[in-house]
Amino acid sequence: MSNITTTNTNTTDPPHRISFRLCTEVSPSCPVEATVLGYYPNLGVNAFLAGAFGLCTVGLVGSGLWKRTWGYSAALAAGCALEFAGYVARALLHGNPWDSGAFQTQICAIILAPTLVCMAVYLTLKHAALSLAPQLSRVRPRLYPLVFVPADVSCLVLQAIGGSLAASAGYDRPELLLAGDRVIIAGIALQCAVLAFFGVVCADYFLRVRRWVASGRADAQALATWNDRRFRMFCYAVAGAYTGIMIRIAEMAGGWGNPIMQDEPSFIVLEGFMIVIPVILLTVFPPGILFPAMAEREAQRFRRNRSGGKKTPTPPPPRGDDEDDEARGQAERKEKNVDPVEI
Repeated sequence: MSNITTTNTNTTDPPHRISFRLCTEVSPSCPVEATVLGYYPNLGVNAFLAGAFGLCTVGLVGSGLWKRTWGYSAALAAGCALEFAGYVARALLHGNPWDSGAFQTQICAIILAPTLVCMAVYLTLKHAALSLAPQLSRVRPRLYPLVFVPADVSCLVLQAIGGSLAASAGYDRPELLLAGDRVIIAGIALQCAVLAFFGVVCADYFLRVRRWVASGRADAQALATWNDRRFRMFCYAVAGAYTGIMIRIAEMAGGWGNPIMQDEPSFIVLEGFMIVIPVILLTVFPPGILFPAMAEREAQRFRRNRSGGKKTPTPPPPRGDDEDDEARGQAERKEKNVDPVEI
């Protein structure tokens, strides 16, 4: 593709794509329609989303430090910070759609941020299983993060590579842009598969616990957690966040520069609000307040790591730490002769 672009005013053909190295601002030879987005991003809505993500970042850092939900809050806060950077970049693109720095920032930040939000969601199943009935889990509860988080990281790596390729392609290297799109799509497809599998695992565990509670074999601690209104509020928030993240995948299914992305209302709904709503839910309904056992386990793990792996003489949470809960689950299974596969 030539680096020099000419426009023909006697034709209705769409403008040719132009390299960022030639265009630095909108002009007759560098129209806004020739950018990847093809429009001036709306300043108001992008500023609103940037503000929402910025407030959530502050809230998550504050609640994480207060209740010591280190891993959960760190993943969510990092995702919010990236979203904040991405929407600030889109606000800058309103002033100059040919701003290459802002364009590259919004590509990388908005693509990568939801993967970090997913990591926080994956941590919740482990703690729910430990607090309710570890013996009903098909695998040891502490293995859930060890399975889903590395899988999510591989999605993150693929999307980071694809985003970097797409951001550096310009318009004079369409083959590089196409390669970046394909890598992004591969990362999103893998993320979709991981999220779907996580949903199946959660649904399976929920049904097994519900049948166990209905059978009358649940112990007092499990019943207290199952019926606790705050715990249910947290679970509903996580379920709502999971649904929003799944819907968001459709926006990037066609790669960077797909028709949905080039239609700003669709992009704002499927990308912006399908991430900001889950983040707001997870910020407003924090586990440190609604699910104290999760916060206490994270705090215990931090204390053990700081003391070189030795347990500190602090009172255990409602159902102990990871190892204690799993040992208790195995003991209860033997004592009651419960086969979790049959539940």
